[in-house]
Amino acid sequence: MAYQRIRQPKLADVIEQELERLIVEGILSPGQQLPPERELAKQFDVSRPSVREAIQRLEAKRLLTRRQGGGTFISENIWKSFSDPLLELLSSHNETRLDLLEARHAMEGISAYFAALRGTEEDFAQIETCLKHICLAQKAGDVEAEASAVMAFLIALTEAAHNVVLLHIIRSLAPLLEQNVLQNLKLLHRRDEAVEKVSIHRANIVEAIVSGEPEKAREMSHSHLAYIEETLLDLTREDSRRERSLRRIQQGNDPQ
Repeated sequence: MAYQRIRQPKLADVIEQELERLIVEGILSPGQQLPPERELAKQFDVSRPSVREAIQRLEAKRLLTRRQGGGTFISENIWKSFSDPLLELLSSHNETRLDLLEARHAMEGISAYFAALRGTEEDFAQIETCLKHICLAQKAGDVEAEASAVMAFLIALTEAAHNVVLLHIIRSLAPLLEQNVLQNLKLLHRRDEAVEKVSIHRANIVEAIVSGEPEKAREMSHSHLAYIEETLLDLTREDSRRERSLRRIQQGNDPQ
C-alpha cells in the first residue's frame, strides 16, 4: 500500500487563514488598521516574508488595502452591500420605516434567541454596558448619541448570538438601521411614557438573555418592536389630525 506524503501547510497559508477568520468573526472591522508587518511576524512567531505574502494574497482578494503614507487596513467595502444612494432612498421614505421594523423583528428576534442560548459572560457584560450607554444618552437628552448607542446594543446582541452570517448582515445594514432608529427615537421622544416603556422593554430583553431564556428573549424582542410600530402609527395619525385641523383653521381665517 502506497502512502501519500503529508505536506506541512505553508506559513503564509496559515497566516492568511487566521486573518480571514478574524475578519469573518468581526474581530477585525472595516477600516481597522493592521499592526505593522514586524509586529504581526512577532505575534505569529514567523518571518516577515511569510506575513508579507499572506497580506499580499488578502490584498488580491480585496479584503485588505494599503493606504498612501503607510499602513494596511481592512477593506471599507466588505460590508457595503447597500450603496449609499440606496440607503438614502430607503431612509427617506416613510413607507420603508415600517418595512424595516418588520425586518428587524426577524433579525433582532433571532439574535436575542441565540444570544440567550449561546452568549458568554463576556457577551452579557458587553450587552449590559451598551444598555447603560443608552440610558446615559437619554439622560443627557442627546438623541443622536442615543441612536448610536442603540445601534451598538443591536450589534452586541448579534455578536452574542455567535452567528457570523447574521452579524455581517446586521453590520452591512448598520447605516440604514441607525438612521431608522434615529427617526423612530425623534418621534418617540414626543411621549415620555413611550421612551420609558421602550427602555423597560430593552431591560426585559437583556434580563431574558442573561437568564438563558431564549424563547422569552425572542418574545420580548417582538413585543418591543411591536410597541414601537404601534406608537409610531399612532403618532403619524395624530400628526395627520393636527394638520387637518390647522388647514381648517387657516381656511376659516382666510378672507373671502
